Amino acid sequence: MNRNAKLVLIFILLGLLYAPTILAQDYKRQYKAAREFFSEESYSLAMEAFKPLIVYDKDNPYVEHASFFYALSAYHQNFPSVAKDMLLQIKELYPAWGQMKEVNYWLAKIYFDQRQYFQAMQMLRDYPSLSSQPDVVQMKMYYLAGIEDVETLRMMWEEHPTDTVVAKSLAKAISKLPFLEQDAQLMDSLITRFNFDRDEFASSLKPVNVFKDRYVVSLLFPFLAKTLEPSTSTKVNQSILDLYLGIRMAADSLNKLGINIDLRTYDTERSILATSALLELQELKDSDLIVGPLFQNQNKLVSDFSINNKINMISPVSNNTEFIGGNPFAMLLQPSSETIGTRSAEWIAANVPNKNCMVFYGESPKDTVTAKSFLNRAKELDLKIVWSEKVAKENSVTIFNRLATPVEYDEFKNPVQFELKLDSIGSVFVASDDPLIYTKVISGVDTRGDSVIIVGNETWLNNAAANFSTYERLHITMAAPTFTSSSNSNYKAFRSKFIKRHGVMPTENSKTGYEFMWFIGHCLSKYGVYFQDGLREQAMMPGHLFKGYDFSSGQSNQFVPFIHFKGGEVVFAEKPLILNKKTD
Repeated sequence: MNRNAKLVLIFILLGLLYAPTILAQDYKRQYKAAREFFSEESYSLAMEAFKPLIVYDKDNPYVEHASFFYALSAYHQNFPSVAKDMLLQIKELYPAWGQMKEVNYWLAKIYFDQRQYFQAMQMLRDYPSLSSQPDVVQMKMYYLAGIEDVETLRMMWEEHPTDTVVAKSLAKAISKLPFLEQDAQLMDSLITRFNFDRDEFASSLKPVNVFKDRYVVSLLFPFLAKTLEPSTSTKVNQSILDLYLGIRMAADSLNKLGINIDLRTYDTERSILATSALLELQELKDSDLIVGPLFQNQNKLVSDFSINNKINMISPVSNNTEFIGGNPFAMLLQPSSETIGTRSAEWIAANVPNKNCMVFYGESPKDTVTAKSFLNRAKELDLKIVWSEKVAKENSVTIFNRLATPVEYDEFKNPVQFELKLDSIGSVFVASDDPLIYTKVISGVDTRGDSVIIVGNETWLNNAAANFSTYERLHITMAAPTFTSSSNSNYKAFRSKFIKRHGVMPTENSKTGYEFMWFIGHCLSKYGVYFQDGLREQAMMPGHLFKGYDFSSGQSNQFVPFIHFKGGEVVFAEKPLILNKKTD
């Protein structure tokens, strides 16, 4: 072998001997450059630099680190899916890697970002010491605070029963619920078990119920005392005074039964300024129940006072859910307009065989709310709404035209067929107490002479011009939460007592006031200051003068009875009489 050949062979052998060292130096140099890009937050360049190093090679000692930092670079580049896939690959290929806790940390963060809370918590649970690190605790607090659904947090707590952050997040979520929906027992258990600062929840914790020997009931009514004169003439605010007389009489009756009611009156004067001044009175904070206000423009002031002082407030006359708003202490004695619409749809669905229905309503917000609620429930019950119309007073004649425009006549020129064919609809729902609207419906149906059932509300009974024999002949049915039968023995006793005391017949408002105070007084006695908790546990409860109440699923009365005429008298429509023709 000549000298040159020997030199070539030596160089080849040296190359083979030192190649791994040279290659290792290349891996080291490339990894160092990639880390510098990462440190400088040049994440796009870092990804490109780490990419060749994430491929397995027995001579590459940086494959795990390069894969990890490639994932973090992708995360910072807003490629969370790429980052997650790489981190999961590390867990699968290199389960014994010494920095697996950090892998789980970043996987947890990505899952949290994607609102995959249970997967995130699982990543942290794999390493208990990781879950308790200050930065991890802060991360859990931040992300779990975004979960508003109590049931989600309850399930998470069941999976992680010793995790303080999960427990506190659940307690806070419960505390944010309306008081009527809070699980007070669970929240108290969490506070006690994890030694949370109870003061942190004090403003939102459900108040502890209290039973008293005497309950303070404060009336915030527009008495307009400065305008009242000692005469028997009807006052401007006579309806308010009538309501008060009924409440006062019931309170006196309750006191004789040992249910002690301290009735206090405050004159709001129909004024926001006057109402605001009343709310500054220290004595008003001693109330166990506020009745009113009776005007919507004062409601926000009183509602805020109610929430801040955790005092129940209730309206005995309103159907407007705006009175309740977001106040867990507010209630309506009457069914809301929404409930009346819903129950009316249910009554028709249950009692009228022909499922085709028409709907007419007025322009007032109350009419619109009632009609919308009816239509929503009707759809759920498979009632077919063939026509729905908002009617302006000046256009009310269009109702009659739509119902009773004739297209055929008999030999005597009496209509025998109409544009809306006979028996093509089963019912008409009228969401209005405006006579201009409902009388047109009644007239139209009467002209048709078919089997249509009209459903309205009890205010129609107050129409002095109404022909009640027509009501009976047409089987008109009315939602009637405040109706009292003249044969009701409790009403007879109330009426006799009222006449004896005041020398006049009680008005509807006096009756409502008496019924309200009688019912609420017994609620206070039986269930305590926060009587709504007790009411939630009850099914339909009978009233004293009214038919009944159901507060099991809301802050307003959910029970709506219906009435119609039978034998010349108004009776509850327990089993309504439905005939094929009005002349039958």
